[in-house]
Amino acid sequence: MDFENRPSPQLTPVAAVQFQEGIFLVLSRWTSLQMAVAEEWGGPTSRKKSEDLVVRIFSMFAQSKETLHVNDLEDFLDEFMVSNFSAELEDGSIEEVAEKLMIMHGECAEGNFSTINDLKATNLVSSSVSYRRQEVCGEEEDDIDSDVDSDSVVDGENDLLGKDSSDMAVDSFAQQTCMDQREMMVDEPVAGITTEDGWTVVSSRKRNGKKT
Repeated sequence: MDFENRPSPQLTPVAAVQFQEGIFLVLSRWTSLQMAVAEEWGGPTSRKKSEDLVVRIFSMFAQSKETLHVNDLEDFLDEFMVSNFSAELEDGSIEEVAEKLMIMHGECAEGNFSTINDLKATNLVSSSVSYRRQEVCGEEEDDIDSDVDSDSVVDGENDLLGKDSSDMAVDSFAQQTCMDQREMMVDEPVAGITTEDGWTVVSSRKRNGKKT
């Protein structure tokens, strides 16, 4: 979409609040940024840096006295990732994020918050799925513990070493099963969000220096 000659429209107070939330939602789906935060490419303050990025992007739109072009936003995002995370991205995600933000800002200026509402709805679905998986994992642990206690009573096991070894084996299996499910819980919502929002799955590489 061509943004080159489009001036940056002003937002109403309500639209400004919506847009700032929309920025956060878009960045939370930016795989390259979230990887940089999770792996602390920017050091122990990596998460704080990602939060600051939301404010700085919003300020670019709100305080710019001249037309804000999509290329300006791309350059800013590129410089931010290099200077704060030593990450030079060549996966096309910067251009994709910049375009989404430009479109979203234009929609907010028109009082159209449908894109933001869709992102919110997707967030709710993902959170619900994650919570359900945690709940199921907890129930399975309880069931396993109950089975172990019941078997011990029926068998009348008096050998403490044998009982401890059996309990440790069952507990280890339960913990591993739960950990495996939690790992799936972390990975699967990201893939789901990517599909529903039409995002291109991106990869990122950590490098030093700026993009030439």
